[in-house]
Amino acid sequence: MAKTANINIRIDPETKLNAEKLFSSFGITVTDAINIFLRKSIMEGGLPFEMKQPRYNAETEEAMTEAKAIMAGQVRAKRYSCAQALFEELDSEKDGEQC
Repeated sequence: MAKTANINIRIDPETKLNAEKLFSSFGITVTDAINIFLRKSIMEGGLPFEMKQPRYNAETEEAMTEAKAIMAGQVRAKRYSCAQALFEELDSEKDGEQC
């Protein structure tokens, strides 16, 4: 039997549950995934992905702020009586703009 070492980590329950669901869809456990991550890190000589902060343009930042406010209940989301009304508004917004 192979010798093993234990690593104890703290993680929020929702993240753990989501990770378990994701990795089980691949047929592996969270422990397997962590082992894969660590071995790949050793092979790469660092993290096996690029670490950087995302940079968004001002329009995207504004949309993200609005979406967060809607999700927090601070702003009411715009509603339409039907899909056609949505498409008409979208069409009126792009009139004059070049696509």
